[in-house]
Amino acid sequence: MAEKTKFWYLKHFNILESVGKPTMMKLNDLTTMSNVKANQPIYFPDEQSSSVFFLKEGRVKISRISPDGQEVILDIIGPGELFGELGLIDPKGDRDEIALAMDDVLICTMRVGDLESMMRKNPDLNLKITKWMGLRLRKLEQRIPDLMFRDVNQRISGFLMRYAEEFGKIKDNIITIKPSLSHQEIGYLTGAARQTVTTVLNQLRNEDMIDFDRKQFFIKDYKRLKTLQK
Repeated sequence: MAEKTKFWYLKHFNILESVGKPTMMKLNDLTTMSNVKANQPIYFPDEQSSSVFFLKEGRVKISRISPDGQEVILDIIGPGELFGELGLIDPKGDRDEIALAMDDVLICTMRVGDLESMMRKNPDLNLKITKWMGLRLRKLEQRIPDLMFRDVNQRISGFLMRYAEEFGKIKDNIITIKPSLSHQEIGYLTGAARQTVTTVLNQLRNEDMIDFDRKQFFIKDYKRLKTLQK
């Protein structure tokens, strides 16, 4: 990939917005751009967390495997986000999660030591990444009260709203999200059994709030979906 193209991607990366050109040029020199095909791993558990990743295109699923072999989805990362950030906390530690490309993705890889060095020298970059990590933690923490205090209908409808806000495209008042998640994956993210997810989604479709097929979701009535959160 041409250096100019790599620089363009970095320049338009959400976290790096408003960072000065000298910093951008340095990042350009220290990063590697690569494509990963859908359903291919980016890293596995027990690998040393020596790199961090900037996601430019596509979605990445971050998950863990429980002792009994069940997948636990921690988060879904979208364009403009950082992942693999454990290396900034414990660069000598091993990862305990799997990062899997959900679509064909474009990522920018950087060694933890290089990024730490740049953060020490650039307060603006340090602040942006620190804020982002705080927001990411808050996002994960917000799932706890959902699981504790909301019923399954609220959890699933609330997830669809957040998913639409992050990954959807709106046209003629209909929000389209593609590719869609499986009912099992939605279950992992909302603490619901797959059969329950199917029942709730079918009910929402019968009430003409959503529609879906194997490839995409459609939010047809966002306002009505939102009333279910009250």
